[in-house]
Amino acid sequence: MLLGHRSPSKRAYPDVWDLPGGVVEDGESEMEALARELHEELGVRIATDSTSHLCRVVAVPAGGPVLLSAWLVTRWEGTPANLAPDEHLDIAWFGLTELPALAHRLVRESLLRATRSPAPHD
Repeated sequence: MLLGHRSPSKRAYPDVWDLPGGVVEDGESEMEALARELHEELGVRIATDSTSHLCRVVAVPAGGPVLLSAWLVTRWEGTPANLAPDEHLDIAWFGLTELPALAHRLVRESLLRATRSPAPHD
């Protein structure tokens, strides 16, 4: 799994590994926001038909409650790079056995469950 190490200067969830992504802007769907954020932060274009919604979490960072959505993306074009160094100190790939604690336990559990599920048969 590709994770970003959040900058220690971030107000919400500083200095932890977490999924890349960001805020849904006015008029955007969650999928549009996911595609835009991953292009802005990582320089990749996702195949939207390769996404699976994992979970939604109500988080309460310093500024008040927000709704977080986690998605699994299995296909994209481009090579992921850290194009948002103000957001993430680094990005790195992790295997299931080395997955660090994330900002939200439910997101981590959902990722592990999704990647351990048997692949559907055609």
